[in-house]
Amino acid sequence: QVQLVESGGGSVQSGGSLRLSCAASAYTYSANCMGWFRQAPGKEREGVAAIDRDGSTTYADSVKGRFTISQDNTKNILYLQMNNLKPEDTAMYYCAAGSATPIATLIAVDYNFWGQGTQVTVSS
Repeated sequence: QVQLVESGGGSVQSGGSLRLSCAASAYTYSANCMGWFRQAPGKEREGVAAIDRDGSTTYADSVKGRFTISQDNTKNILYLQMNNLKPEDTAMYYCAAGSATPIATLIAVDYNFWGQGTQVTVSS
């Protein structure tokens, strides 16, 4: 049963932009927080950005000033606008929803619903 579906990944040159989308079911979208995580081959899963029900956001230091997380509450869609992309941003990006905490968090164990991921590749 799929409740989170990512889209918008692809290949882009360094400095380019992509916007990832995550379509959520009403149940998963009602979670306390939603976020984006990424994982590159051979590396640990990394929290990228998160947003809670009040709209408060949290970003990893590596993406601050370049990425923006937002949500469309009418269509139940979570977005990640990615600007000035760098090769080190190359990874599989996952959308996640959680109810363990009422505030935005980049801790993976706080999330209990995950999408299948969308690949982002940035070339130099």
